[in-house]
Amino acid sequence: MKLIPWNRERVDELVSLWNKELSIDFPMRKELFIQNSFADVNVLEQGSFIAEDSNGKVIGFVVSKMWQENTPVVMDSKRGWIQVLLVDSEHRGIGIGTSLLKHAEAALIENGAEVLQLAGEPFHYFSGIPDEYSEVQRWFEKFGYYNKINTFDLINHMSKKYPFPENSSASFAVLSIKEKEDFLSFLKRCFPGRWEYEAIKYFEMGGTGREFVVAKKNGNIIGFCRMNDALSPSIAQNVYWSPLFEQEIGGIGPLGIDPKEQKQGYGLEVVEAAMAYLQGRDINTIIIDWTILVEFYEKLDFKPWKKYGIYLKEL
Repeated sequence: MKLIPWNRERVDELVSLWNKELSIDFPMRKELFIQNSFADVNVLEQGSFIAEDSNGKVIGFVVSKMWQENTPVVMDSKRGWIQVLLVDSEHRGIGIGTSLLKHAEAALIENGAEVLQLAGEPFHYFSGIPDEYSEVQRWFEKFGYYNKINTFDLINHMSKKYPFPENSSASFAVLSIKEKEDFLSFLKRCFPGRWEYEAIKYFEMGGTGREFVVAKKNGNIIGFCRMNDALSPSIAQNVYWSPLFEQEIGGIGPLGIDPKEQKQGYGLEVVEAAMAYLQGRDINTIIIDWTILVEFYEKLDFKPWKKYGIYLKEL
């Protein structure tokens, strides 16, 4: 076995290995892999490797990330992420995974990481280690990682019609491109950081606003909910695994309400509006990713679908 540098020319082999091992739960598309593991400027190439056997066949890989993007959004520059570490099941138990992990960790530490996190990075695949792979969770625990919290993906097959919210003191509508700067200003004021960054990237990728429902009072934005589908400008996290379904699926989240306007029911209402819009686009299965608010979403008939453990290692 030898480790070689991260190489986009090997993408077909990397996707093939992923699907050999994970497609039953998380089927990978080439365009998604390129989007998240090559096109993202935060990929730390010196901490990302491909493992080959003696015949040059790909038998494993690891992708590391650190915040490297030049953006006005304040992000955690001391956190390093391991996006994915995968070894061919026919070659496990001989130290390949350990070698990939140690090389990735060394590069992250060399670049200033003080906390290492498994998944959950910008343009992530998972919020943490999927519960389907409890043996992977135990394996990482041997290397000093601990489970900080569990998160969930939720699903609703929407067997009934969800009405657009009425009798509210707020109004709800799809964001207009003309409202872009007002929306970004709202996010910077109320939700600085990751949600602000993701919205900036959305517009950079050609987003026009159709993926956001905004809540307004007196003409001012007080909240939002993102809604994704197959026509979105990038493959969004809550529709990553749409190949598991015969029908088209949609995604909801994140959502946020101005702290000054919370506890008035606007959170549920903006989600209801997003659900109504997606049903109007002939989507009847919706997924919410990376949440701990299970009871909140159960009010709108969402149920747990997948569970993840967020694992950290403090240096």
